[in-house]
Amino acid sequence: MHTIDAGSIIQLRVFEVKRAMEQQRTEATESLLVRQGNNNLVYNEENSGVGVGDGGSVAVSDVTTILGLSTFVAACIAFGSGCALGYSSPTQFSIMEDLGLSVAEFSFFGSILSIGSLLGAAISGKITDLLGRKLTMRILNLFYIGGWLAIAFTKTPWLLDLGRISLGFTIGIFSYLMPIYISEITTKNVRGRFTAIPALTVGWGISFMYVVGSFVSWRRLALIATIPGLLQLLPLFFIPESPRWLAKVGRDEEIEDVLLCLRGNKADIFNEAAEIKDFVESLKSSSKEGMLEIFQKKYVRQLLTVAGMIILMNLGGVNAFAFYSGVIFVSAGLSRMVGLTTLAATQTIVGIVGILLIDKLGRRPLLLVSTAVLCFSSFLTGLSFFLKELNLWEQGSPVLALIGLLMYTGSTIVGAGITSLLLSELFPINVKGSAGSICNFMGSFTGWIVAYYFNFLREWSSTGAFFIFSAFCCTNFILSATMVPETKGRTLEEIQASVSHSSV
Repeated sequence: MHTIDAGSIIQLRVFEVKRAMEQQRTEATESLLVRQGNNNLVYNEENSGVGVGDGGSVAVSDVTTILGLSTFVAACIAFGSGCALGYSSPTQFSIMEDLGLSVAEFSFFGSILSIGSLLGAAISGKITDLLGRKLTMRILNLFYIGGWLAIAFTKTPWLLDLGRISLGFTIGIFSYLMPIYISEITTKNVRGRFTAIPALTVGWGISFMYVVGSFVSWRRLALIATIPGLLQLLPLFFIPESPRWLAKVGRDEEIEDVLLCLRGNKADIFNEAAEIKDFVESLKSSSKEGMLEIFQKKYVRQLLTVAGMIILMNLGGVNAFAFYSGVIFVSAGLSRMVGLTTLAATQTIVGIVGILLIDKLGRRPLLLVSTAVLCFSSFLTGLSFFLKELNLWEQGSPVLALIGLLMYTGSTIVGAGITSLLLSELFPINVKGSAGSICNFMGSFTGWIVAYYFNFLREWSSTGAFFIFSAFCCTNFILSATMVPETKGRTLEEIQASVSHSSV
C-alpha cells in the first residue's frame, strides 16, 4: 500500500489553501474592510497582497513604519551584541593592568562571553516559544544593561566576569531570536535584506568598540555600550508580536490585526493570514511538538546543514578575529588604530553591499563567495605571519595581514547573516525552537573553544592557528556548495513545505 508522508501532506495543504484563496476572497473582503475601518476601500489586484512581484521587487506593503521600528529594535539589539563581542579587543591591556589580570585570567574573561552564550543558546528556542518573541526581548534587555553596569563599576575580577557572562547569555538568545523575528514579520520580497541588517549592525557594534575604545577608558566604554539597550526601552512596547508565533499558540484572532499593523491598513493581508494559519494547522495535525521531533528524517538534512555551517564558521576563527583583532594587528607589525579604523569601514561597506544583493542574487551565491573568501583570507593572514617569522618580505607581510583581516571580517558579516537567515527559513515553526537551541548551542560551544584557546594557539604558532582556521573555512565552503538550497523569492511556508518534502 502506498503511504503519504507528512511532507506531502503539508505540500498538499499549502496547495489547497492557495487554490481556495480566490474563492474565499470575495467573502473575506467585507469583514476585512470593516476591521480596517475603511468601508470605501477598493483593492487593486496588482498592488494589494503581500509578496507581489519577483526578482527582489518591493511592493508598497512590504515596508511600513512599524516594520521599520521593529527592525530598528532588532538592529539595536544586534549592535549591542557587537559591542559585547568587540569589547575585549581594545581593552585587553588596560583591564589587565588596572585589575592585575594574567593572560590566562583575561582569556577566561574574553571566552566567558561564549560560556554565557552557551547557557542562552541552550534555552533560546524554548524560551522564545514559551514567552513569545516580544516579551523575550524585553526581559533580555534588562540582562544586557545590567551586564554592562556590572563591568563598568566592578572592583574585582569576579564581578567583571559576572557582567560578561550576563552579556553572553543575552547574545546566546538574541543570535537565534533576531533573525527568527525579522523573518517572521517581513514579506518574501524583503526578508533577506531586513534579516541581514542585524548582522551588519553586529559588525558596526564591533567596529564601534574598536574605534571608541581607542580613546576612552574601559569603564567609560562599558557605560557607552548601555546606549543600545536604553534606546530599545520605549520601542519595545510598540512593536508587534510575530504573526507566526501567534498562530502557533492558537491566538488566531490577533493575526490579521498584527499583519495590518505590519503591512499597512490598506494592504490586503487575507491571503497571507490564511496561508500562515493553514500551514501551522497542517503542522499540528501531521506532527507533534517536542525536542525529539527535530530528529525526524525529514528534518535531518537541514539540521546537519545549518548546524554544520554554524560550527565550521566558529571553528574558522570568527571569535578570534572579533575578540583579538587589535592584538593581531600589533603582532603583525601594524598600527592598531589604523587597522581597527580600516576594519570598521570595510565591515560597513561589505555589509551594505550584502544587504542590497541578498534578495537579488540569492543566498547560495553570496554564501559561497563569503566562505571562499574566509578560507583565502585566513590563509593570507597565516602566510603573513609565516613570512614574518622567517624574516622574509618584512615590508610586505604586514600588508598581507591587513588585507587578510579586512577580507575576513567583511566576509564574516555576509556569511553570518546568511547562516542566521537560513536557520529562520528552513525549519517550520513546530521544530524551529528545538533547531535553534541545538544549532546555537553547538555554535556557542565551538566559539568558546576558539575564544579561550586562541591566545595559547598564537603563542604556539600564529601561522599554524590561521592555517587551521583556513582549513575549517574550506570545509564550510564544501558543505555550503553541496547542501544549501536557494530560498529567495518564496514565503516561509513554501520553503518549509518544499524542504520537508524533499528530505523524506
